[in-house]
Amino acid sequence: MSLLEQFLPAFLEEVVGDRFGRYSKYIIQDRAIPDVRDGLKPVQRRILYAMYDSGNTPDKPYRKSAKTVGDVMGNYHPHGDSSIYDGMVRMAQPWKMAHTLVDGHGNWGSMDDDPPAAMRYTEARLSPIAMELLRDIEKRTVLFKDNFDNTAKEPVVLPARFPNLLVNGVSGISSGFATEIPPHNLREVINACVALMDKPDMTVAELMGVLRGPDFPTGGLIMGEEGIRDAYETGKGRIYIRSKTAIEDLRGGKQQIVVTEIPYQVVKSKLVAAIDNLRAEKKVEGIAEVRDESGRNGLRIVIELKKEADAEGILAYLLKKTDLQVVYNFNMVAIVNKAPRQLGLKPILEAYIAHQKEVVTHRTQFDLEKAEDRAHVLEGLVKALNLLDEVIETIKASKNRQDAQNNLVAKFGFSERQADAILTLQLYRLTNLEITSLEKEHADTLKKINQLRSILDNPKKLLGVIKDELGEISGKFGIDRRSVIQGEVEELKVNLEVTVPSEDVVMTLSRQGYVKRTSLLSFTRSGGDLGSSGVKEGDVIRWTLQPNTLDSLLLFTQKGQYFLLPVHQIPEFKWKDTGTAIVNLLPLSKDDRIVSVIPTKPGDWNAAAAAGPEGSALVFVTKRGQVKRTLLAEYATNRSTAISAAKVADGDEIVSVYRSDAPEEILLVTEQGMSIRFLESEVSLQGRVAGGVRGISLKEGDGVAAAFPVSGDEGEILVLTDLGYAKRSLLIDYPQQGRGGKGIQTFEFKEGKRVKPNGNRLVSAYHVKEAAALGAVTAGGVYGEFNSEDAPIDDRRSIGKSVLAVDRGDPLTESFRKPTLTL
Repeated sequence: MSLLEQFLPAFLEEVVGDRFGRYSKYIIQDRAIPDVRDGLKPVQRRILYAMYDSGNTPDKPYRKSAKTVGDVMGNYHPHGDSSIYDGMVRMAQPWKMAHTLVDGHGNWGSMDDDPPAAMRYTEARLSPIAMELLRDIEKRTVLFKDNFDNTAKEPVVLPARFPNLLVNGVSGISSGFATEIPPHNLREVINACVALMDKPDMTVAELMGVLRGPDFPTGGLIMGEEGIRDAYETGKGRIYIRSKTAIEDLRGGKQQIVVTEIPYQVVKSKLVAAIDNLRAEKKVEGIAEVRDESGRNGLRIVIELKKEADAEGILAYLLKKTDLQVVYNFNMVAIVNKAPRQLGLKPILEAYIAHQKEVVTHRTQFDLEKAEDRAHVLEGLVKALNLLDEVIETIKASKNRQDAQNNLVAKFGFSERQADAILTLQLYRLTNLEITSLEKEHADTLKKINQLRSILDNPKKLLGVIKDELGEISGKFGIDRRSVIQGEVEELKVNLEVTVPSEDVVMTLSRQGYVKRTSLLSFTRSGGDLGSSGVKEGDVIRWTLQPNTLDSLLLFTQKGQYFLLPVHQIPEFKWKDTGTAIVNLLPLSKDDRIVSVIPTKPGDWNAAAAAGPEGSALVFVTKRGQVKRTLLAEYATNRSTAISAAKVADGDEIVSVYRSDAPEEILLVTEQGMSIRFLESEVSLQGRVAGGVRGISLKEGDGVAAAFPVSGDEGEILVLTDLGYAKRSLLIDYPQQGRGGKGIQTFEFKEGKRVKPNGNRLVSAYHVKEAAALGAVTAGGVYGEFNSEDAPIDDRRSIGKSVLAVDRGDPLTESFRKPTLTL
């Protein structure tokens, strides 16, 4: 047979599946997931049993950890010593275990995630409560199996005389499964066990009347009773754990936040560092110093605040942004009958009670066998003492021990066991006192036998024994609850003032989309000239605003989208710098552009919502003459993505968006020189994504060039053509009309071969009450400026005057009012 013929073909997926399946089974059963009965992973069970087997108990001196690790590794757990020592360390740390199972002596780590000393330096022994997990193990209460090399026996599970799975909790990750069971209060868990034994059909809600929820060794505030209920019903649920904090007053009007309890499994040193980083990076205003004052008296983190700082606001921010408050997710998975199962509270308690029934039954059977054997022996001894002289004669007449035993059996009817006990009887037992004590012991043993048999025959008595023993453990080891449970999850609202210092700034947005925020100091040091702002070559500042860092900007695009941009999120630059492209801050699409920027203050949203239909509104006007009015409150958002602001039809676009705090009149001006003035109230309020109503009837090829609010008769309407011609006409010459009409003429275009043209269309229009600086840009990007006073005042149907020199081949496409600032 050739070498190749010895190999059989196999599919890779079958081989990998088989091998991974075996590996997964091992990881789940023998490493990462605890048994539902004793709540221990195999390495923990082996550590405890090895310590018990070697006599490393609470009544003996401490013993080097390295010896225990060596015993475990050599006899039961053939893996690395680090994994064994890690398991031992966790069982000795009081901030991880509700009741430590290993009594450690030396450096066993700290809440700051300091590592423990090496195993050759630390010492340990079993803790008193760990003995309750191992109690009665020598009475055949649990099954034993061969160890890895068949040289010794190890327990499959410990007797676990208290519900360790819930009391100490567990955390583990295996292949395909993970488990996260929190610690609970020993008294409450035992009370729940007893209650379930009394009433097996109890509901989870009834059990929660006894066992309210987790009880973490680090204390803290637990929020979310609904999450606890979900976890106890299904095995999965979510709660929030909040630190125990207090705000203390100091001298000089200062305050400090003091933390005395932190969430379970949070590393204290990392938490302190995270809070201090927020202070150093100025992400939160008002923190002067962060100190860790923890010591012998317990945990204490002090966050000292600056004078007049908002202590409540800062605390809310820290709870939201650091591990002062964390989310804890229940995932209650345990091994049941050699398979992992996700369990609610009741199945866990039922599995534990079933285990205790087995343990107590096996222990009682063991004790009964011992008692029956002892009663049998005592019965023979008492009988022998009553026939003492004859028994002695028989023994004296025998050749040897074996002959004596046979003679006693044959002559008096003793069993071999009784005959052997008679032969080993010491002479002092022949005194009257000893004879009486043997008779008393025999009577007591018979009484004990009856008692043990009644336990085995009566399930209620069996449960009574379990309850009594659980009650003893509860009385001996029970402690008061450390975590406070709050039913509702408290929502954290962080005021912007806490994280952002209030400061008036200058904000600019260029025509090509470059945005920047500049401090007033930088602006004034640069000469305080709006025209000197840094821009790229060929670009020009389109909007200049003077908001506060606490304000936000609403940016509307021609395609009917809008963005909310908080001012403090705009990067800060010097006045002479170009700034950053706005696409770095907002997901603005390439084929869209901003047409309007409206600043809002922090209180605007609440005020608008409170005012209802009478509140501030936003007015939208499209190129095709559609007008929409929607309440400002509908644009409140926390999202940074594009949101629909108005429905825009195909081929249409938004021309203008402005804020209206009180209904006035709207004036629309079209590209072909028509205009209409009507009441804003004629446009009914609509929803955010509505398309609006008709504002003006347009001729074919015409479109709205400008739209703005007007009121009264003061001021003039200035219009500008694409060839740089402009003129002003009095507002009083524009009578109020009904919405949706054709309107009236506001400009006359010159026509004819020998006439110099004054324009092909209107680029923009403005309502001016005093001299205003205006800017305009051509299709080729050439920028020009003029003053509103340059445009003559004339009739509505006049031809205007040239205010900008514009090449006919490069007409104006855009015009805007130059901003002014009040410093």
